[in-house]
Amino acid sequence: MSGRRPEPVQVVKQRRDAALAALVHGVPYIKYLGIEFERRGDELTAVLPFDEKLIGNPILPAIHGGVTAAFLETAAIIELSWQMLWPEIESGTLDPDKLAAGELPRLPKTIDFTVDYLRSGLPRDAYARARVNRSGRRYASVHVEAWQDNRARLFAQATGHFLMPPRDDDG
Repeated sequence: MSGRRPEPVQVVKQRRDAALAALVHGVPYIKYLGIEFERRGDELTAVLPFDEKLIGNPILPAIHGGVTAAFLETAAIIELSWQMLWPEIESGTLDPDKLAAGELPRLPKTIDFTVDYLRSGLPRDAYARARVNRSGRRYASVHVEAWQDNRARLFAQATGHFLMPPRDDDG
């Protein structure tokens, strides 16, 4: 056992929250759509608060398919980035102040992204969770599910493949 005392929980929580906020707020399109992320430990849930600008078909009304796809892709990219940064966040080697100042890590780049529209997105808040199926040094595969009122009744799901950014130790 090392004689080092664990950091106070408030310090750890503040570092995690600051890192997530910097990651999310560093992408202007995320802000435009209004996507937020709720964090419980290392688990993220993407939240798309309803806004009239998100409606694609005013007759139904339904959330635009492009908005749905962007929401799912955002959830996947932020989840991948979060998993990539988690060890640095936990060890304290990642400086949230640098992130907040705009020194963001490079984000994964989409290779392909396939969306299954299962039903219309209703004019209400939507939620999504991404699960990383595989993440290597160069490539990652992610599955995302989105729902509104009932987690068991998905309105869309997607699978994406991403090119991972080079890490500092990749030489």
